[in-house]
Amino acid sequence: MKEIRIFGYRMKDREKTHAYLKKKLSLPYYYGDNLDALWDCLSTDFSPKKIIIYKSNKIIEYLGDYGKSLISLFQEISEKNKFIKVEVIKDKSEKN
Repeated sequence: MKEIRIFGYRMKDREKTHAYLKKKLSLPYYYGDNLDALWDCLSTDFSPKKIIIYKSNKIIEYLGDYGKSLISLFQEISEKNKFIKVEVIKDKSEKN
């Protein structure tokens, strides 16, 4: 199973976030740079992978509610697509 590490501190705004995810997740050239497009790509991905999200507090700090939605999307995709496992690693300083 391929392991992909995503770091929240790299997602400073929506544009950078989607460019980063496109590269890290090897998304297709026609990827639409939004959460709906990310859902579509990940829900039809049949190559086994584990996605580990580090520094999730930074995603929320930089992107606010959009960041919360992004993290939720990854968690939901893990439930819907048996080929993708997602782990969200909280910082030690982050409160539950």
